Amino acid sequence: MKYVLMFASDPELDSAVPETRAQADLQRILEWHEANAAAVLEGGAALHPVETATTVRADDPGPVVVDGPFTEAKEVIGGFTLIDVPDLDAAIALARSWPLLDLPGNSVEIRPMFDDEELFAQ
Repeated sequence: MKYVLMFASDPELDSAVPETRAQADLQRILEWHEANAAAVLEGGAALHPVETATTVRADDPGPVVVDGPFTEAKEVIGGFTLIDVPDLDAAIALARSWPLLDLPGNSVEIRPMFDDEELFAQ
């Protein structure tokens, strides 16, 4: 089954991480992707900071483009990886091994993906 792992963090806490630690964390992330290459379909898609985001949202009479995500959440998605594993338990096991979960404020959201047959059968 295919899942998206979305890696979230708290930007305020991220800014407190020393640069040497951030570089070491990047290496740990690369090693995680290498170690899990059999399950990773698309990997390591890191995102620029949330301040660089642009959002297109529904409005009346049509879509509006605004700077930033403007969400109420404290966390931001810093990247994502697409995986293909047998089931949710395997996805959870993979997410639990994410190297940055040893830092406060970090999390991994697991979302199942629709496959084409499932999506178009509705």
